[in-house]
Amino acid sequence: MWLRRKWSTAILSIFGQGTRLCDGITRREMLRVGGLAIGGLTLADVLRGRDAASSERTKRTKSVIMVWLRGGPSHIDMYDMKPEAPPEIRGEFRPTATNVAGIQICDLMPRQAKMMDRLAIVRGIKSNDLGDHTPHYIITGSPDRGKRPAFGSVVSFLRPQRDGMPPYVSLMYDPPKLYDNEGPVYVGHAHRPFVPREEGIENLSLVRGIDAPRLDGRKELLTQLDTIRREVDSRSFAGIDEHTARSFRMIASPKVREAFDLKQEGDAQRKRYGKYSENLLMARRLVEAGISVVTLKLGDYDTHEKNFIDLRDQLPQLDQGIAALVEDLYDRGLEKDVAVVVWGEFGRAPHISRGDGRDHWPEAGAALLAGGAFQMGQAIGETDPHGGRSKVKPYTPANVLATLYRHLGIDPATTILDFSKRPMHLLDDRAVVRELL
Repeated sequence: MWLRRKWSTAILSIFGQGTRLCDGITRREMLRVGGLAIGGLTLADVLRGRDAASSERTKRTKSVIMVWLRGGPSHIDMYDMKPEAPPEIRGEFRPTATNVAGIQICDLMPRQAKMMDRLAIVRGIKSNDLGDHTPHYIITGSPDRGKRPAFGSVVSFLRPQRDGMPPYVSLMYDPPKLYDNEGPVYVGHAHRPFVPREEGIENLSLVRGIDAPRLDGRKELLTQLDTIRREVDSRSFAGIDEHTARSFRMIASPKVREAFDLKQEGDAQRKRYGKYSENLLMARRLVEAGISVVTLKLGDYDTHEKNFIDLRDQLPQLDQGIAALVEDLYDRGLEKDVAVVVWGEFGRAPHISRGDGRDHWPEAGAALLAGGAFQMGQAIGETDPHGGRSKVKPYTPANVLATLYRHLGIDPATTILDFSKRPMHLLDDRAVVRELL
């Protein structure tokens, strides 16, 4: 009874009944550790583990980099050009031959053209409705917004990290522009992405005077406190027990801090990657460190007007960044372990409108893939002469995600219980892009 009262007193002191725990941890220090958790750092699922992940621990971690070209990139001006179509369809740009016979892409992307044997294009992807610029379909595999967890959240749930690394990192947004597209839904708040720009990488450090052994002692204290959690208001522990383990690991791990430290990349590397070096270099560093899913956003392709003016500026920058990323993955021997997908929420209309623009077009788009031990050097799918629709049954974002799940060793037919305890498949359409495998 004496011990129980002592621990209860210590617990209450965390939440304002006192200022320190029995070993001297201040409430401020506790909240600083807990504060790192916002965005998906958890105890329950990190420590629980999943059967699907156990066999992977003896191998190098497989990873995915997902690049969102926000706004709906014009497939017909980039990866699915129609040079024989009338001018009001084909537009101003010219195709260029690649190093794979029979495949042409826009001549504003010469670097990718020279490495097409390391790339694959999926054409004719049928995607979102006409008005929705959110990337929920490519993020979740579901056309219904807010119904399914984000791809990275599912991976976090099924493949929890055990080395201090957050399994899912989003580089997409600057605060406060954090949308709900990467929401965890029924896999739980614990599996939101870690968002460096929201939470502050500078917090990934030990409080002055707290070394790793002392931190381990405090972690053990919190474990003991958790054993009597039922004796106090359970709401008091909301956000603490879910985040404590990974927060401690992130703070104590030099590997985590090093992975997020872009200062270790020299000027030559930044110049090599070009305008998008910050996001793309960070993504490469994170997957190289073992993080499973990294998402990021590049550019703005909402080209209702000035389509060709905007693309003349953006496509060379995109070309430089993507080519540098793919080269880097090969140079570091990561091309089999890391899969890259570059795509938008939909394509652009075949007909030019408003003088120099293209409107939304969900009937056909394109995705660029690299790495993942996929079959490269091919263009998959074919659209009609105007690039408006696929000639065969089109692939959807769900099919691309099913393929990426397979790369990560996750069966798309896996089920997870939703809020009503009903088993939900990861994807309704679980067919993979068979030509990639």
